[in-house]
Amino acid sequence: MSQRGVERVLGRLVTDETFRGQFFQDAWIAFVPYAPDLTSEELDALRRVPRSALEALCTALDDRICRLNVAAAHREGVIE
Repeated sequence: MSQRGVERVLGRLVTDETFRGQFFQDAWIAFVPYAPDLTSEELDALRRVPRSALEALCTALDDRICRLNVAAAHREGVIE
């Protein structure tokens, strides 16, 4: 078991909108880079994180600690 690995995945889910999208599309594919550090039980538990809970947390976070989604920023005119 790797608490650090679990924390890395959770942190990325909360701060990286692109990764979060990949996670909701196919969690198993999104977790491939982390699989060597996590047990199958941890991967399954992470996969079961409720979307509504994760989205509520992400909405409440200050944007300054989130990764910039370049594609979304272009669409919204934030960056050119």
